[in-house]
Amino acid sequence: ALPISHGQFYDLLHIFEIGGMPSAENPFLFNGDFVDRGSFSVEVVTTLIALKLATPRGLFMLRGNHESKSMSNIYGFAGEVRHKYDESVLALFSEVFNVLPLCAVLENKVLVVHGGISTEPDVTLADMEAVPRNREPPESGLFSDLLWSDPQPFPGRSPSKRGVGYMFGSDITERFLQRNGLNLIVRSHEVKDEGYEVMHNGKVITVFSAPNYCDSIGNKGAFLRFRPGDDGPVYEVTQYTAVQHPPIKPMAYAFGGGMSGMF
Repeated sequence: ALPISHGQFYDLLHIFEIGGMPSAENPFLFNGDFVDRGSFSVEVVTTLIALKLATPRGLFMLRGNHESKSMSNIYGFAGEVRHKYDESVLALFSEVFNVLPLCAVLENKVLVVHGGISTEPDVTLADMEAVPRNREPPESGLFSDLLWSDPQPFPGRSPSKRGVGYMFGSDITERFLQRNGLNLIVRSHEVKDEGYEVMHNGKVITVFSAPNYCDSIGNKGAFLRFRPGDDGPVYEVTQYTAVQHPPIKPMAYAFGGGMSGMF
């Protein structure tokens, strides 16, 4: 399974109801953005860390663009931690986020990354693995691209509408996959009406697991289940809708309590 949570704790529990609890026989890979937006981010991330400790081979966590001081100070997580705990606990979360991996590869064929790939030519998996990661994300470069970039429906590269990272076309995807012997890129980072979207001739799939994002979008959530195939892992999509949660609005702990854009 490849979910993100965005502070929607009760939807996270629903994912476990549908997909089973993490274990070595039923491993989960969480693709970043555990926090912000939803007002139960502390519950989400502490649950994931506890499950990681309980079953180290059953749960894996990648970093998203929201696992950073700059984002969590705007979109609610920092305020939530200060409300429920204190600055020392917030500092501990930052330490954890700084050492999270930036991407993962399934069975040598599927790249999982929160945002996307670099638009620079000839980037390899070895380049990604070599990125120094015990730090806050920079505003440009490979580290930034992995957390922030998005696919686009036409070839080439374009400046990102987000102001960070780039948008990459199917030609860049195909070149990257061929150079690295991969079949598929799985990424998150963008809300999708059906919880997922397939692009670039089936070579890129966006998975968004937070249903009815911010209690206002009305989207479905989705996650992927992988099984062995003849030429690498094959995925199946599971979709679901949002469940009820206690009456605490999204962004309740953010500065000003507003939506502040959809990043």
